[in-house]
Amino acid sequence: MPLVHISLRAGKPEAYRQAIFDGLYRAMRETFSVPEDDRFMTITEHDAANFRYSASYLGIARSDDLVLIQITANNTRTTEQKKTLFRRIAELLGESPGIRPEDVFVSLVEVAKENWSLGHGLAQYA
Repeated sequence: MPLVHISLRAGKPEAYRQAIFDGLYRAMRETFSVPEDDRFMTITEHDAANFRYSASYLGIARSDDLVLIQITANNTRTTEQKKTLFRRIAELLGESPGIRPEDVFVSLVEVAKENWSLGHGLAQYA
């Protein structure tokens, strides 16, 4: 049950944003065993004045095409699964919509299964 928040600079066409959604969903299905139809994602666009990043932190040359991706998920995956997810996201977003791997920034926030309510005020995983 990942919850995905994506931030990027404003101005990309709808097809570009849809390709990000599709690539992320595919990567999570392939590497995190996310079930069919488990798709909860948002994109927030920011003008240049409200989108800050380090262009060279850790020796990575980032551009204004940087995409910040925060994935909140259950704390049930191994380190190897996480590395595979990060790699697969960069590969798929490179294929479509053509984002350079240097511009794919992913943060994984892990939570206990009982910390989700997916509707009806219930803790479905508790």
